Amino acid sequence: MTRRPFTSGGRFSRSLSSASRFAGTLGIPRAQMADPSAFGGNDADRSRESSGRRLYNPYQDLQIPYRTLYDLPTSPEFLFEEESRTQRRSWGENLTYYTGIGYLAGSTAGASVGLRHAFLSSEPGDTTKIRINRILNSCGQDGRRIGNRVGVIGLMYAGLESGMVAVRDTDDWVNSVVAGLGTGALFKAANGPRSAAIAGAIGGLMVGAAVAGKQALKRYVPI
Repeated sequence: MTRRPFTSGGRFSRSLSSASRFAGTLGIPRAQMADPSAFGGNDADRSRESSGRRLYNPYQDLQIPYRTLYDLPTSPEFLFEEESRTQRRSWGENLTYYTGIGYLAGSTAGASVGLRHAFLSSEPGDTTKIRINRILNSCGQDGRRIGNRVGVIGLMYAGLESGMVAVRDTDDWVNSVVAGLGTGALFKAANGPRSAAIAGAIGGLMVGAAVAGKQALKRYVPI
């Protein structure tokens, strides 16, 4: 039994003939099939080929703007068009924002007041451990007390402002001022009508000044 010598040329020729027949069924001439320039590329690629170097570009034959696939927008996307036209926070975000900001600001201010009280109440014969203990206790007590108060004020203001927006279906400075009036009146309602009226007036004036300052600041700083 004689064995046929292995030759890769016959197998390669059969593969080439099969590829030629397949290209003929697709209507691609053999000359075009053998020409690598028929599958795209630009002058820069041909110059690299002539110099012996060619950078591989996987997107050159796709003919799609592949850069837009990765340059995604950073602005939030909305499901409904009405949501995209609304330039304000939702009622839940409003409650979280004002309550958190109020508690953080009140705790910081209270800690500063407690630190001042701790320094004023210190005595010459106190040790370092006693002074540190007094500072920590005073800062924690005053920070917690003032932070809770300001956090409650922020919670009431956020609820009233969101309620005004829902009732009037308009977001303007009137909602903020009325919310400030109602917040001050509710916060001091237990001390009597006079205290509630004074606190409401103070709250309305403070919110009105803040809104006016924000509008004036928008002319110079994009906020």
